[in-house]
Amino acid sequence: MRLADLLNATRRGMLRGLAAASFASILILGNPAMAAEPLKVGYSDWPGWVAWQVAIDKGWFKEAGVDVDFEWFDYSASMDAFSAGKLDGVTVTNGDALVMGGTGARSVMIMLTDYSNGNDIIVGKPGIKSLADLKGKKVGIEVGLVEHLLLINGLQKEGVKEDSVSLVNTKTNETPQVLASGDVAAIGAWQPIAGQAMKGAPGAHPLYTSAKAPGLIYDVVTVSPASLAARKADWTKLVAVWDKVVAYINDPKTQADAVKIMAAKVGVPPEDYAKLLGGTKLLTLAEGKKIFVDAEGLGSLYGSSRNADAFNVKFDVYKEHQDVKTYIDPTITNSLVK
Repeated sequence: MRLADLLNATRRGMLRGLAAASFASILILGNPAMAAEPLKVGYSDWPGWVAWQVAIDKGWFKEAGVDVDFEWFDYSASMDAFSAGKLDGVTVTNGDALVMGGTGARSVMIMLTDYSNGNDIIVGKPGIKSLADLKGKKVGIEVGLVEHLLLINGLQKEGVKEDSVSLVNTKTNETPQVLASGDVAAIGAWQPIAGQAMKGAPGAHPLYTSAKAPGLIYDVVTVSPASLAARKADWTKLVAVWDKVVAYINDPKTQADAVKIMAAKVGVPPEDYAKLLGGTKLLTLAEGKKIFVDAEGLGSLYGSSRNADAFNVKFDVYKEHQDVKTYIDPTITNSLVK
């Protein structure tokens, strides 16, 4: 916040700092378990989040001095667990962080893991050649979540009216079966689920991917405000491990081992999983810092999140626009970038 009177700004800043410190102390002293227990983080099968498995298997969190339990979920179930207060943090898209907050579970995005660069896909069945061919047809998609956002982005670019397509609300992990059944003309899913859908319906193919909309979908670690206030030092240690993960995955000398670890977690052959790496642009903390700058457009986490917020309100995911700035805290990422 910019204040005209520097003296008042200083006084207010001191009061805010004292209040924040007192609040954090109360949280810890009032609930010793919050400080003593491991951080609980929900993660799921998106490649940018499966990447954390490398750090888990290598013991890098212990080396960093942070006690953390990563808990494996289907994606929407991880959001439900966070919303129910069972997790301290969760890996989601920036738009879905707003979904949780808009429906009652506020969180703060503290780091970017990646942006989707082709691994989010609208898959058409044989005979469907473009998004325009979906007019008057059914699409299996998890309504209100990330693939719905991707579909609308694609339809708008193709000049197809949104209401000319019928949506069949389908959990993302169930889209392969729905496409194979022939009940829908297309589905929306991320890799590796999208790949499973194409294998299960021979001739199915991508109609539109996130590679055509870089920055539409950012992937983040978002945490509860209470946990961040009480355990910011621990969250900082967790985030600090990320660059080591990215380097291990990208280094030709260690990439095969990283892929083996990630593929094993999701039950996909390593040679198939290796093909997915290019569809997820892993971000170093330095790259994430640049995206944390408040600006309009999809090159900024703020601009991208405002775009997602507009989508969420338009499609009644939640009723009122969210103040995007209150969902984003770049201070941990910024502090770790030299």
